[in-house]
Amino acid sequence: MNPNRRTLRRHSRRNGPRKAQALLAACLLCLAGAIGAAPAQVTTVAMQAPAASPFTEDPARVAVERFLLQQTAGLPGKVSVQVAPPSGGRAPECISPDPFLPAGASPWGRVSVGVRCGGERPWVRYMQARVSVLTDYYVAARALGPGEPVSQADIEVRQGDLATLPRAVITDPAQLAGAIAANRIAAGSPMRADLLRKAIAVRQGQTVTVSVEGEAFQISSEGKVLADAATGNTVQVRLRNGQVVNGLVRSGDTVVLQ
Repeated sequence: MNPNRRTLRRHSRRNGPRKAQALLAACLLCLAGAIGAAPAQVTTVAMQAPAASPFTEDPARVAVERFLLQQTAGLPGKVSVQVAPPSGGRAPECISPDPFLPAGASPWGRVSVGVRCGGERPWVRYMQARVSVLTDYYVAARALGPGEPVSQADIEVRQGDLATLPRAVITDPAQLAGAIAANRIAAGSPMRADLLRKAIAVRQGQTVTVSVEGEAFQISSEGKVLADAATGNTVQVRLRNGQVVNGLVRSGDTVVLQ
């Protein structure tokens, strides 16, 4: 065998592992450099828009929502209306929906609204809704006994949903002007119109001034009150000539003919 070839083979056996290790190290360094130099890539996934609910396009639902907003337009506070979707899925088409409230139903709280549907064969469907009315109302700041007058110091303002409050709850402080507790009212209890009465302004047999007012004239006379009455209430008065008339109590000595 050629001595040069034998020497080369021994040299390869000795240096082969070293070259492989060097080559591997170089590859690792190149890979690390590539990773460090390459900017981060962000994969964007296209989000599909959720399918529109068929209930939102239901003309009956839209009509019921508008109807309830109209019914609660005069109520104090902020009104929100939520109409429940049909329990069995999409309801049959309602042509020219005409909502109405059943007799005696309240337009707030949990409401069942009837809807008259037109077409060749008119029919009626009912839809459930929740109407919230967030409003200020008044509670007793202290315990009040029967016959006690109610002053501004005796009340506190709170905020709540009218649907969860007593029907006769006081929402306007003007309703408490001249009011007297007709029954015992516990501290913190809502002030209710049925727990209050107006202070007596005129009493039976009292002589008062009876006034008749017009746009450009005023005529006054005297008469005797036939019953106790509070300011703002209607009372009967007997005039000097014996005629009995109805008037509105304006103050403790004046009645204005209606």
